Order: sequence, then structure tokens, then C-alpha cells
Amino acid sequence: MYSVQILERDLSYDEVTEVFVRVNSLGAKLRSSDLALAQITARWRGALGVIEEFAQECDDEDFPIELGTLIRGLIVTATGQCRFKTVSSMSVEELKRGWGEAKRCLQFALNFVTENAGIGSPALLTSPYALLTVAFVAKVHDYKLSKNDARRLQFWVLLANGRGRYSRGSSETYLDQDLASIKARKPLVELIDTVRQQFGRIHIDVEEFKGRNQRASLFRLMFQALTTSGALDWTSGIRISVDNYGADHKLQFHHIFPKAVLRDRYSKSEINDVANLPFIGGRTNRSISAKQPKDYLPTVISKQGEEALVSQCVPLDPSLWTVDRYQDFMTARRQLLAERVNGFLGEAPT
Repeated sequence: MYSVQILERDLSYDEVTEVFVRVNSLGAKLRSSDLALAQITARWRGALGVIEEFAQECDDEDFPIELGTLIRGLIVTATGQCRFKTVSSMSVEELKRGWGEAKRCLQFALNFVTENAGIGSPALLTSPYALLTVAFVAKVHDYKLSKNDARRLQFWVLLANGRGRYSRGSSETYLDQDLASIKARKPLVELIDTVRQQFGRIHIDVEEFKGRNQRASLFRLMFQALTTSGALDWTSGIRISVDNYGADHKLQFHHIFPKAVLRDRYSKSEINDVANLPFIGGRTNRSISAKQPKDYLPTVISKQGEEALVSQCVPLDPSLWTVDRYQDFMTARRQLLAERVNGFLGEAPT
């Protein structure tokens, strides 16, 4: 059964849009970004095409950004906060001016995040909100950062992304908190302090690796730390990268101890723990298949050298490469991963 709303012919486009937004807000039928876009296009004819044009530019640069994120970027740069509800009070002039600023801010953010923070793909972002924070820093600081401020912002991006600052239930609240700090022109180091307060520490404790899987924010930070230290595929010797292409070389994560050899003894969460996951190419993953580490890791060392394992924090002690020592192997690798990740982050700038 469907509800049909019949509207008067003399209603303005703005009034029709307002009815549309109110009706759809009663259920979970549309995303808030869809409703915001409806209000924007009601005032600014052609807005969708303009925003989609920039989305295509980002896609052409191999860093696609969802339309909803771009619309939120407009809100952020225009108002200094991230809530879509403010769209209803913005004029056409404010929307156009805000979008012009948003494009410039987002271009800055994309360059900073990819080049300074080494996050070369949206797949490595735990939340696109980090882009919006950097974009707003660009606006408030007039696109000019000192060497020290650039280092502070770089550290914050790595930390906030790796710890998942915006990938929790109160993501909009956290984003607004950061935007308010930037708008007040507080020192950028306060962004770092806010993450410290949220998680109780900056650097990663060994136990934080336990029980995490490939969906965890920490997995992205782990990937960055390993690739920065020169992680190579265990067969081809090609450096691991999200940009590798072709079925043989496309990035995959592999179970050091394959699922098949652990299935009868360990839970699914223990098997998929990040400490059991390195990064290799597709062909190498297929060639290893269900072999035990004690059977294939010696071959990796003979062909690629110990550094192939060291670069991915795989313990070199062969006695740990058996199923009976799986938990000991995991403990040892978590320690190595924590050291590598914390070394990658470095000391927090002041």
C-alpha cells in the first residue's frame, strides 16, 4: 500500500522540495545527503551537473569521492560544521560560493592526503571525513601551512585514519568538534590531542592488534607501515601497492597460516586476525594455497631473502611456523607489528 500526496499546482519549487524532504525524512528511504541534494537543486538549477563534473575529475585521478561526501564538503566549507540541515537556510549565492570554495579546499585535501600522508586510494581511508577536516584546514589557513603545521596535519591524518576517529557511531559529532577547533584557529596540535583523549593514547599497544580483522581501521595503518618499509610480493619481488594491476599482481591479503590448516582448531576470528595477514599478489596467493608456513616460508627466504619476511613483520624463527605454535606466532608478530606501526608514526609533533 502506497501513500500518495497531491500538491497544489501553485506551490513553488522550493515548497515542493520541502514537502519531499519532510515526507522522506519520516522513514529510512533516502540518505540525508539525497535530501540535502534535493534542497540544493531546488534553489540552484544545474547544481547536480556541476558537482558530478568534479566527482568525475576525482575519479579520473583514481581517487573517487562519493557525491554525498562532496555535498557535505560544500556544507563544511560554507558553514564550518557538517550537518546537512543547514542547507535549507542557504541562498543560491551562498551555495555557489560555497561550492567554489569546496572544490579548491578538496583539491588541497586530496593532494595533501595522497602525497603528504601517503594515502593513495580511498580504500585506505577509514572515513572520507578526514578529507573534509583537511579541506577546512586549507580554507581557514588560506591554503598556506608552515613546515611544522604540515607535519602536525600529516601526523593527525595518519593517526585519525589509523585509529578510526570518524568510523564510530558519533562520527558527525567528532567531525564538528574538529571543525570548531579549526574555525577557532586553535593550534593544529590540538587535533592530535583530541584523538589522544578519544582513545587514551596515541601510539598503538600490542594488545590492540588482538582480535582485529581486515575491516579494522588499524589494518589500513598496518598496510601503510609495511609498504613504507618496502614490503615485497613473496614470489615476483614487486613492491606491494594498491596500484598494482593484473590478476597476478593485484593486491590481496593472505593468511600466513591458511584457513584450511587452522579451521578445526581455531575460531573464525582467531584465523582472520590481522596478525595472520600479510599482503601479496594474486598469483603468489594462489600458489601458496593451503600450504603450511613451515612448508612454504623457507622457499620464500631462499628466493627473496629474509627481508621479504622481515618487511612484513613475519617472525623468522622456524619453530613458530607450525600449527601447534600458532598462538606463539601470533604473539610474536603482534609485537613486531606494533613496533613497525609506531615507528612509522614516529613521535607526535608538538
